[in-house]
Amino acid sequence: MPRASDVADLVATASVEAPERLALVEVGGRSLTWAALEDEVARVAGGLNRLHVLGGHRVMIVLGNRLEFVTSYLGVLRARAVAVPVNPKSNAYDLARMLADSGARLVIGDAQTVGVVREAVELVRQALAGTPVVGAGELEPDLLARAQAAHVVLLDETPAPGETAYAQLVAEPAEPLAAVPDPERLAVLLYTAGTSGRPRAAMLTHRALIANIEQVGDTEAPMMHGDDVVLGVLPLFHVYGLNAVLGSVLRHRAKLVLVDHFDPEGTLDLIDDEAISVLPVAPPVFAHWNGRDQLKERLGPVRLVLSGSAVLTSEALEEFVSATGLDVHQGYGLTEAAPVVTTTLRGDDPRTGSVGSPLAGVEVRLVDEHTGHLEGDDPGEIQIRGENLFSGYWPDGADGPGDDGWWSTGDVGYLDPDGALFLVDRVRDMVVVSGFNVYPSEVEDAIRQVDGVAEVAVIGVQDPDTGEAVVAYVVPQEGAGDPALVEAAVVEHVATRLARFKQPSRIEVVDALPTTVTGRVEKGRLRGIERRRALGLLE
Repeated sequence: MPRASDVADLVATASVEAPERLALVEVGGRSLTWAALEDEVARVAGGLNRLHVLGGHRVMIVLGNRLEFVTSYLGVLRARAVAVPVNPKSNAYDLARMLADSGARLVIGDAQTVGVVREAVELVRQALAGTPVVGAGELEPDLLARAQAAHVVLLDETPAPGETAYAQLVAEPAEPLAAVPDPERLAVLLYTAGTSGRPRAAMLTHRALIANIEQVGDTEAPMMHGDDVVLGVLPLFHVYGLNAVLGSVLRHRAKLVLVDHFDPEGTLDLIDDEAISVLPVAPPVFAHWNGRDQLKERLGPVRLVLSGSAVLTSEALEEFVSATGLDVHQGYGLTEAAPVVTTTLRGDDPRTGSVGSPLAGVEVRLVDEHTGHLEGDDPGEIQIRGENLFSGYWPDGADGPGDDGWWSTGDVGYLDPDGALFLVDRVRDMVVVSGFNVYPSEVEDAIRQVDGVAEVAVIGVQDPDTGEAVVAYVVPQEGAGDPALVEAAVVEHVATRLARFKQPSRIEVVDALPTTVTGRVEKGRLRGIERRRALGLLE
């Protein structure tokens, strides 16, 4: 099959080769064939052009896993614009910051997100007018330099004056668009904590997305076949769901069953009802399923289980394998790599504890800041090189791959003699909650705004349901009064400033934080306290 230069071209090809086969199925009964999907994608592209969205313009998508996420995403790409998928559970302030930063000219929402979408758009408009909304938080000047007054398109909701209904967007028949075979054209901005500071948008080109789709498709044990039915429960705004799952479905003409949220019992029922054969999930799923009656029988249609976005504990893995007889193939990836770097589908034993070997066309090496490139099995920072790498962070490509093509991931690992990668730790302090990155400094900045807080340190702790959870250690100001009141004030404040998965699961009010002689907080000692607490050595 000739390699596509545009992700949306995969749909056009599929619509010719398998027009009547089902491409997408949504829980509740709605579905699209490949021919119908191509028609809808083309209609979205035409509608966006009529709304003056042109090549290079950014379009934000604030939707859950539904048919219109896929048609909107691919329609944006077909229109030569740049898709900006974001977490539909983001609060208005977070959404406003991403709207301003990306300079999105249009935002697509639905009945579930209309409230925060309208509020975020208004926050940006007021900030551009010089009259920011009181109490909403300021938008940084560098964000406002790129900000636009975004147009709103809505599904399942009556549009207000000045807004557009999605049905109107796709009302007119599609017109052919001239081909622009430029694989280096920017396709997607995906917000991630990056390597430092506030969340940043990774710039992924069509070249990077297509490269990783092809690299994953070249595994020794194929991840997907054309007759597979694939579970689409991973959030499509996340790179794992967007490119590793949806991208592979487009490439192989498989059928994707879209699920808007994971429910342990309901998802097991769906696997049986829809004869799901490929099961891409995140590690917290195994904690929900392990120990359930007749798990093996309920997973009967499944031929392949994939786990990614965070490390799966060996205990959870072995319990699941023992109960079901299904091997779980793991991998290592990052948003900046579109996303897959290594996988045990490359012939590695999925039970060794490694995250597999590099995909064909992806190079991995370990480096040490003192001695340079490492040999043997010494741990070091993981660097990667390949066509699937991003082009740096928005807007100027900062901190992307070097002139030699290598990019430092910020993760530490080691390679065994056969080239399989084992993860050891993070160079930095990222916390991963249900597969989503939480940067501690962002949480700390929010908590420092609370009256009565003198100091704060945020760390991640193990959590059986989400992989990791956020814990905040807070030092009250002198004379702040009852610690319980300080804790309550922190809880109330972060609920309005941070998305739910970023909010601390627990707040520890303490007299002081452990620091070095230079005043740096020793988070390692805080993690030690949490380990002792987990072992029952502390109350």
